[in-house]
Amino acid sequence: MTTAATREASSDVILEAIRKHTQAGNPSSFLAMNTGNELFTLPDTDGIVVYRRAARHLVQFGGPFAAPDSCERLLTAFDRYAREQELRVVAVQLQRADAEIYARMGWTVNQMGASWAVGLADFTLRGTRFMQLRNKISRAFRNGLQVRETDIGDVREALAAIDAGWLADKGEHARPLEFLVGQTGGAAQRHRRLFVGTIDGAPVGYISYSPVLGARAGWMHDLSRRLPGGSPGVMEAINSTAIEVFRAEGVPWLHFGFTPFTGLDPAHELPCHSPAFAWLMSFLWEHGEDLYPARTQLAYKEKWGPDVMLPEYVAFRGQASPVSFAHIFRACNAF
Repeated sequence: MTTAATREASSDVILEAIRKHTQAGNPSSFLAMNTGNELFTLPDTDGIVVYRRAARHLVQFGGPFAAPDSCERLLTAFDRYAREQELRVVAVQLQRADAEIYARMGWTVNQMGASWAVGLADFTLRGTRFMQLRNKISRAFRNGLQVRETDIGDVREALAAIDAGWLADKGEHARPLEFLVGQTGGAAQRHRRLFVGTIDGAPVGYISYSPVLGARAGWMHDLSRRLPGGSPGVMEAINSTAIEVFRAEGVPWLHFGFTPFTGLDPAHELPCHSPAFAWLMSFLWEHGEDLYPARTQLAYKEKWGPDVMLPEYVAFRGQASPVSFAHIFRACNAF
């Protein structure tokens, strides 16, 4: 038996680890702070593994947040811990540096999608490239939208009503995604920023921004919701207001987070990748809108003219498994 311990994730322990170990520059690392995550550690080892259980799988988030000389030891112990319980490990949202560690250890590693970021130092919405975006934002403000940064305690009930309306608009079988998307509230809320749009004093939409640590530090455009119907351009206007605030503060980067099935390129694959799984990712980009609206998500991100695309990876112990891949979405509450 391994001597490792698992427990409900402690926000303080995770925050210390992701602040300390940012060598891979994972822009989504703050999602490790989500409530509902679990934590794996080893005695006398500098680092943690964050994961969720989904049926007979442990879905690991973001690679080990650990000192470079501890990553392989921690990952080996975590895999052993899973095997002792007859569980399988699948790791998601690995950065390139993480992916190379898994590859050295004999895992099958494939690109699963990409994350996107905009440099804010020279960002502007001027020019013909952003004409449609400017028009959409202007229309929202002409329709009475006002945007302000606020504390969640002032709008908690309004946010719950927006969430309920947003989810109802998705259909009766829609479920709110978890794990690989952010949250509002909880112990980590003090580290996030919240921008809310109102019309006639009533909140109609919001965007929550999570801190990005390490390489390309800044904020990540994370959880975003709006009431169905109403004025076009609400979310764009909220985000443009946040960008103005961030730029005034000297924030260098705004990240738009991970979108599966996007940015796929054979040049990003490692030698240990599965060609069949690479084909599956391309197929889901073309035909997987019912599983995840990747095209819609990417279209929104591309409106802002991202400067950087970062490939992100999924890793399997042994062969790439569609069953293990499906359990990533199960951990996300997609089904």
